[in-house]
Amino acid sequence: MKPVRTWILIADAGRSRVLETLGPGKGAHEVAGMTSDADLAASTHEMVDDRQGRSFESSGATRHPLVPRTDPRDLAKRSYLEGVAERIDQSASDRAFDRLVVVAPPQALGILRAAFSDRVKAAIVGEVAKDLTKVPDHDLAPHLADHVRL
Repeated sequence: MKPVRTWILIADAGRSRVLETLGPGKGAHEVAGMTSDADLAASTHEMVDDRQGRSFESSGATRHPLVPRTDPRDLAKRSYLEGVAERIDQSASDRAFDRLVVVAPPQALGILRAAFSDRVKAAIVGEVAKDLTKVPDHDLAPHLADHVRL
């Protein structure tokens, strides 16, 4: 009988890793090639020009700065998480895992949910809305106990 391969995606807006477990008592090990870090600037200020564009007021000669509608740093975080979701989708189409547990902070979890394909959504057996990216692998079991036994 083939063991059930459960992947555990642990991500936030700047880093991600995937662990695999083959059943209770088997532990979890990192999946090669599925760990990544985003190259995010420390602040939005580092991502945009120093001086914003200016625009005239419609009823006079007063000028106002043009403020971007979205924060470039937020766009970079969203793009990173969408890339993570794309890699997970590719792995799902390659049948690399049978079940998936997603661990991410609430905002990142929402972005991932929206980016996952139907195939990945069907494989999800649990979600944990916490940032566990800095928690060592051997300390994860209590956080995941409701969804998978390591």
